[in-house]
Amino acid sequence: MVMASSMPKTGDAGLERSCAPRDRFRVDSVRPGFERGEASFNGPAFAPHRHDTYALGVTQQGVQCFRYRGVETRCLAGQAFVLHPDELHDGRAGTDDGFTYRMLYLEPALVQDALEAPRCPLPFLRGGVSADARLLAALNAALAGDGAPLEELRLDSHLVEIAEALAALDPSSAAMTPDAPCVRAVARAREFLDEEFSRAVASASLERATGLSRFALARHFRAYLGTSPHRYVVMRRLDRARSLMRDGASLADAAASSGFADQSHMTRHFKRAYGVTPARWRDLAA
Repeated sequence: MVMASSMPKTGDAGLERSCAPRDRFRVDSVRPGFERGEASFNGPAFAPHRHDTYALGVTQQGVQCFRYRGVETRCLAGQAFVLHPDELHDGRAGTDDGFTYRMLYLEPALVQDALEAPRCPLPFLRGGVSADARLLAALNAALAGDGAPLEELRLDSHLVEIAEALAALDPSSAAMTPDAPCVRAVARAREFLDEEFSRAVASASLERATGLSRFALARHFRAYLGTSPHRYVVMRRLDRARSLMRDGASLADAAASSGFADQSHMTRHFKRAYGVTPARWRDLAA
């Protein structure tokens, strides 16, 4: 917080800064694999990090800046952003007025399901920013409202519209013919990891569960779900930790109950995944 003694003496500068949105970040789980929220920031927002989901949404106000795939990128008000799973990115305001955005965290498996048949690779928007009318219409429809629960049928429609808009922007995603045995193996691996995420999972256990070698599974898992089996496990632990923190658990208890060795172990992975520490995330969500 800026102390009064350090405030600018010129009235215009002080008023301009006071109109910027306060730092906040809220995400609500609509259904497993589909989270919806909004955020506002005045300056630096997130350190470099990566999700195992799509992070996509629309900048509502100001200029959102981020470094994505090695390129400095600006997303203006009214534009969409689409960050692919496991791609490193950061976030910050592009002007002194700050920025506000609404976003979805969308599990790759839901995109595959909405497209009716698994596709390899996942739809990919290389530049990270788009003004495509179809994509914007799909995102704005899914993001509309004040956080009220979405009816299941409406949510299914949103998923189809978003998935088809993404696929239309990456025609190469439809050019690959799915390998049915590998699709089934990845699905079995995902189910296994969803059940066992809180303990150490041996590669041999996944081999027995899927019938694939550990290296073949790692390749196919990334192709169909956008991340590695290990990262998938870590993110499920972080999902559990965030849920516990929302319910008032201490950071240490959240770490212990989510499969991490200790709080510092959780903090390292949390910052890599979300760009902020657990304590900072809890403060922003308050």
